[in-house]
Amino acid sequence: MNAHAMLVHHTRYRYDRPVHLGPQTVRLRPVAACRNILSHSMDIAPQPCTRTWGLDAFGNHAARITFPERVTHFDITVRLATDQTPVNPFRFTMAKSACRWPADGACNDPALGPYMQAADEAGAPTPLLDAFVQEWRALLPCPTLDLLVNLTRTIATRITYRIRTEAGVWSPEDTLRNAAGSCRDSAWLLIAVLRRLGFAARFVSGYLFQPDLNAPDRLGCDLHAWTQVHVPGAGWIGLDTTSGLLAAQGHIPLAVAPTPQQAAPVSGLLDQCVATFEAIMETVPMPPIADMASQPHRAIHPL
Repeated sequence: MNAHAMLVHHTRYRYDRPVHLGPQTVRLRPVAACRNILSHSMDIAPQPCTRTWGLDAFGNHAARITFPERVTHFDITVRLATDQTPVNPFRFTMAKSACRWPADGACNDPALGPYMQAADEAGAPTPLLDAFVQEWRALLPCPTLDLLVNLTRTIATRITYRIRTEAGVWSPEDTLRNAAGSCRDSAWLLIAVLRRLGFAARFVSGYLFQPDLNAPDRLGCDLHAWTQVHVPGAGWIGLDTTSGLLAAQGHIPLAVAPTPQQAAPVSGLLDQCVATFEAIMETVPMPPIADMASQPHRAIHPL
């Protein structure tokens, strides 16, 4: 399989009448820490519009899009070239003090504070979450890596993956009650458990490249959500509650935040109307870098 892949991601909104769009925030550019990105571009329609890139409060690349006139549609086309050469997701080194959990002073960094706040519904009873967390508290102290791996695998086993097209994220209590949920639901559940165990954890929205079920020799891609946990020495480690595995080369983070709402790929206000949404993703193989160097019209450009 060619390790280089190009994703073309079309996001299309259609409105039943001309509408005023408020400023739209688009988080569809990989985070700076993502090292396997070869090129990225983003086109917006209709024109004219104004696009301003910046960093949000959590360090994500965010484009602020404004339209001077009413529009009947809003289209975003992202072209992303990646290097999908396999990597070892366990290639990190924890601080000696953090190899067993709980670790003394593991989360004293004030910058981690927003990622340690309770992820369950404030004030609402959470008996199922309480019981689930207690199962893991009873194992402490224990090796940190074993705890993270086993917790991720357990959630992947207990929570049946379900495609949910409706907006929003279930509470951890609802996900446990249903024993099912989307990737964003199970990721939010893991965050709630990790924070109760004393970890800093954050929500990740991004792309997942993986073999196409209909053509295993080719890569497919979908929008996905997973969790990152902070461990001293190792930094942020990706945990995927859908597969039960650590995040690897196929996980391309677009936005990280304390809550799912703050990591939304697209957000903004618009007039009251009937809106339809469509997302189409296409992946195509790319020639190796050496071959691309001889083709100026396909040269790679940095972010």
